[in-house]
Amino acid sequence: MQTRNPFLNDFAELMSDAFAAAQAAGGEAKTAFKAQMHRVLAEMDLVEREEFEAARDMAVAARAENEALAKRVEALEAALKKTTAKTATKPAKSAAPERPRSGTRTPPARKAAKPKKD
Repeated sequence: MQTRNPFLNDFAELMSDAFAAAQAAGGEAKTAFKAQMHRVLAEMDLVEREEFEAARDMAVAARAENEALAKRVEALEAALKKTTAKTATKPAKSAAPERPRSGTRTPPARKAAKPKKD
């Protein structure tokens, strides 16, 4: 909106320029703030979101595998208990009678070698 008063025209133009400069300064401040935040975060050695999500997915998969293996171990232990319970109730069959065991084992006696006569 233009008026015939040059003072108001100059003032309006000055305000427009000041507003544009303020917007530019705000943009520069925002850029500088972002750069500073990136530096601070880089010094903190934080992980990126993608790395975090990948690690989380690996942990979820490992937990599922762990639970599956735990169920498998429980099933195997139950089967082992059934097997040992069946063999414990049956008497053991042995092919040869057991020998009494002593604390030390003595080797069998050897026959003395006879000298050859020529």
